[in-house]
Amino acid sequence: MTELTLTRNLRDPDGFYSNLMAVHEGLSKPESDALNARLILILANHIGDETVLARALHTAAQSARVADRAGS
Repeated sequence: MTELTLTRNLRDPDGFYSNLMAVHEGLSKPESDALNARLILILANHIGDETVLARALHTAAQSARVADRAGS
């Protein structure tokens, strides 16, 4: 698995988003950030393919730059 899937791949993305928001409920910003970091590391370990993970990091960084420019 060396390709990064960027097309919709979740059967119920809204349900996942709802669950994600629910686990953050009542957390402080630092607690929420720590939960996100743990989730990222768990999913990265599950993926296990360093090429895919590098592509994901690159894609996320690019999209963050685009979002920053759009907000300026």
